[in-house]
Amino acid sequence: MKITSRLLIAVVTLCSTYTLSAQVITSPEKNTADKWDLRRCVEYAWANNLQVQQTSIQASLADVDREQSRWQQYPTADFNHNTGLQWGRSIDPTTNQFTSNQLLYQGFNLSAGVTVFNWHRIRNNIMAARWAADAAQSDVEKVKNDVALNVATYYLQVLLARQQVEIAQVQMHQTFSQLEVARKKVDAGAAPELDALTLEGQYATDSSAYISALASEDQNLLQLKQVLNIDAGQPFDITSPPADQIPVEPLLQLMPETVFEIALHNQPAQKANEQRIKSLEASMKSSRAALFPTISVGGSLATNFSSPDKNFSQVVNGFSQTPAYVEFNGNQYHLYSPDIDQVATKRTFSERWDGWGTQMNNNFRQSFGLSIAIPINSGGQARFNYARSKLNLKNAELTRSLADQTLKNDIYKAYYSAKAALQKFNAAKTSVEITQKAYDFAKKRYDLGLLNTFDLIISNNNLSRAKLDLASAQFDYVFKMKVLEFYKGQGVKL
Repeated sequence: MKITSRLLIAVVTLCSTYTLSAQVITSPEKNTADKWDLRRCVEYAWANNLQVQQTSIQASLADVDREQSRWQQYPTADFNHNTGLQWGRSIDPTTNQFTSNQLLYQGFNLSAGVTVFNWHRIRNNIMAARWAADAAQSDVEKVKNDVALNVATYYLQVLLARQQVEIAQVQMHQTFSQLEVARKKVDAGAAPELDALTLEGQYATDSSAYISALASEDQNLLQLKQVLNIDAGQPFDITSPPADQIPVEPLLQLMPETVFEIALHNQPAQKANEQRIKSLEASMKSSRAALFPTISVGGSLATNFSSPDKNFSQVVNGFSQTPAYVEFNGNQYHLYSPDIDQVATKRTFSERWDGWGTQMNNNFRQSFGLSIAIPINSGGQARFNYARSKLNLKNAELTRSLADQTLKNDIYKAYYSAKAALQKFNAAKTSVEITQKAYDFAKKRYDLGLLNTFDLIISNNNLSRAKLDLASAQFDYVFKMKVLEFYKGQGVKL
């Protein structure tokens, strides 16, 4: 009676565990959360990933540099204006003479210039900036591809964890059904109590494995949230397409040499390397042009105005006789000199602007000229810049060769990994088929009383382990094939 009571308590406890586990599967968070597919996850990551945003800013800066370089081919123009007061001993800007009067002055100057020929330096600067901007945009695409591949990795891990949950749940149900049958046999006296106790222990083990699988699924989903930069407390769930329905190209269509030739033209990293080389080639030509003379033309229009703060006038007070005289018709006539006083009167502010238009017109001047700048010696700056640009180009070419070599090795490595994963997947399928037949045969023998409980549990565990290995091998194969498709330029899709 004690044994029966103990067994009843154990069964009730295990059933409660099963009920609790079932509640975990259908938690309110996963039911109410909007399910995201891989495409939505990738697009969200692109919009919120900090590295993508930072690389996009760098691309925008490169676009600004490209636009600025394009404006170098247009004429330069500057307009200057000044208005003010000056006093003390200074130079009158209209007469270019010293004066001690306070002056109200004003000046206007418009100058313009254009480079006529500088050995295509400006054109090469424009080409260099254009290729650099294209390379920066390719860098953005590369970062996006890396983010997409990273998101797909965690996405597949969640799908694998969910399949492992389903396998653990099925095994737990099978063990529970066997436990019910064993309990009936024990109650009927057709089987020993040890059989039921053994199955109870196995059911507890299966329940623990099921709960562990659920925890692993939650952990993988949390990691995916972190990659997407989603708050850990926010409801979030993903769609779960069956693994056998995920489209995968045949391995024969992903031969490494073919994939490598396509990747050389499709991968953003390779594009960026090629574009940077073209940018450095143009920069080298621009540096070489700095060694030769530059021909420019320019001109200016200018005028000015000045006005003193005082009006000066003369007042004749009379005439006084001087000793000097002149003779006319035999008569002498004395000369008289005027007695003059100079009077200064203060001018109002409005009066100081009198004659503005006349002065502006009279002082209007123009200039036009041709200039030739010949570099002779500036500390070797132009010569060493040219030498430095050639070395930068050589370094970029070596970087491209190294990147292409690494890409080829990665593609061959991915191909061989995918090939091994396919073989492992096929072997795992065969293993599941064999262990399933072995379990079915063992189950029939157990039902007929020809097999003990320990052997049945061993067969059941072998089947469960084979199914878990198959799920792992299948997702490993799918991921490695997706990597090859990624190198082929097909993006990441499930």
